[in-house]
Amino acid sequence: TKYFIINDVTEVTFSELSTEMIQYYIDHFKPFDKAGSYGIQDWIGNVAISKINGSYTNVMGLPTEKLFSFLNKL
Repeated sequence: TKYFIINDVTEVTFSELSTEMIQYYIDHFKPFDKAGSYGIQDWIGNVAISKINGSYTNVMGLPTEKLFSFLNKL
């Protein structure tokens, strides 16, 4: 059996968040079931992420660009 590891690194920079913004996110989007406690595709990603360096889909949980490239080479 062969195993392959496909991973990626993505840097995400947030703007400064007020306590009220954080509480709003917690109350409305239930972040505790998410890796990193936030969903980039949620409200917080639209209003608070000032920069992303790398793969957006990696932040969501699966670096699809890298996976597709790997599978295409098989």
